[in-house]
Amino acid sequence: MSDTNIKRKPHWLKVKLPSGENFRKVRNIVTTNRLHTICTSGSCPNMGECWVAGTATFMILGNICTRSCKFCNVATGRPLPPDPEEPRKVAESIRKMGVKHAVITSVDRDDLKDGGASHWVETIRQIRALNPGITMETLIPDFKGETRLLDMILEAAPEVISHNMETVRRLTPKVRIQAKYERSLFVLEYLKKNGARRTKSGIMLGLGETFDEVVETLEDLRKINVDVVTIGQYLQPKTELLPVQEYVHPDTFKRLEEIGLKMGFRYVESGPLVRSSYHAERHVN
Repeated sequence: MSDTNIKRKPHWLKVKLPSGENFRKVRNIVTTNRLHTICTSGSCPNMGECWVAGTATFMILGNICTRSCKFCNVATGRPLPPDPEEPRKVAESIRKMGVKHAVITSVDRDDLKDGGASHWVETIRQIRALNPGITMETLIPDFKGETRLLDMILEAAPEVISHNMETVRRLTPKVRIQAKYERSLFVLEYLKKNGARRTKSGIMLGLGETFDEVVETLEDLRKINVDVVTIGQYLQPKTELLPVQEYVHPDTFKRLEEIGLKMGFRYVESGPLVRSSYHAERHVN
């Protein structure tokens, strides 16, 4: 891609500081119920915009991950046992927030026999029970590609099932040390072939990939009939993680959006500040 100065963030990456009554309301609900959100754990640049709108992406199964991806701000270590009250707390918080479309994600829990799949199912069940008519996106881990665990998510039938590729094939061993590019493709293909209403994936730019490699990843996703793709700029959360190799210009994101739509994706969300759950309510219908 282009040689953009990476010492300073360009103007197109500047965001307003969070504020407003709705932002404070959401923050209070999250804090009072001791919930985890990827908004805070992942240092999302859109937190202010989304929270002001009264939405948040909830992260279940704690806030400590068993994997050590080199792009992610979530802490790595030995997690606590899953909180049996968490599904109820998440469901009640969604009700208080008046959310019509909920996004749920989780840390990887390779320490659990079922990878946390049963906790996922219970969370979905309780959200639906307390929030009639709600639609839902589940941004799931790869569950090591175990189909019996993917089947549990499929049976719970969220409207959108998402799993992120994160980066291109060549960079996957460096960026997602304990993940595999082909395994992620398998997960998405299996979900689609076995009844997922809508599948979705996301990738980050600025880690050293080439334009052609990004297009190749989009092609790989379309071959397995993924419906929605998100493309955003990688931003280094802390110094121990991978540095930004390039701040990709908005024109490049626009070009990739156009290419993706021509490929046949139902929806392409592409821009420097896009994250996998950004404007997720658009990806249902």
